[in-house]
Amino acid sequence: MSDLHDRWVAERRREYYYRLAKKLDYRSRASFKLIQIDERFGIMKEGDSVVDLGACPGGWSQVAKECVGESGQVIGVDLRYIHPLEGVQFIIGDITDDNTMIRLLDMVGGKVDVVLSDMAPNIAGAYSMDHARSIELCMYAVDVCDRILKKKGKLVTKVFQGDLLEGYLNELRKRFEKVVVHSPKASRPTSSEVYVISTGFLGAHNVTPKKLDTEEAKPEFSAKGGNF
Repeated sequence: MSDLHDRWVAERRREYYYRLAKKLDYRSRASFKLIQIDERFGIMKEGDSVVDLGACPGGWSQVAKECVGESGQVIGVDLRYIHPLEGVQFIIGDITDDNTMIRLLDMVGGKVDVVLSDMAPNIAGAYSMDHARSIELCMYAVDVCDRILKKKGKLVTKVFQGDLLEGYLNELRKRFEKVVVHSPKASRPTSSEVYVISTGFLGAHNVTPKKLDTEEAKPEFSAKGGNF
């Protein structure tokens, strides 16, 4: 009976945020996850520069633009095409490719205040594999921070829970003053995903991206953001 109740609660919550996103003209129900994270942790402020990884369909970029205002900048990155969004620039590219980061730097004109990542692997159905790929994507987001995040900057990443999570958190603790694992109310109660909020980037691992001369092997997954 408990399992049935949990499924009912999860479905009702999913429907609620789906309907609310439609009503308020957000591109994704996942928009509310970022809204709730920002309300609690104060991730973005007016005038910030923000990079949104795995941005498709644009729900997080939409929220980010509302937070940073006209004086701020939002750049979304995804392998898939994203329909234009006023005030937001999009890059169709592979974030694991250094050339994509070169394009990011060119567009930003320096470094950014916030990196967001709602990236998730293509689900294989074997949880240990999905978890490992989720961690790998998160480490790509960390690599982006090492290259383009300002000191004292912030990072928000989605990750699937599992035995590799603690190792990922340790990598973040080397780079940020504070690291918090959080599950916003908009997440499904039955979901294995959590969000890691990292603040106070130390900048000790900063590296300069170099343009690649040869084509590197592509990963077995594709980066993608949260959908309805």
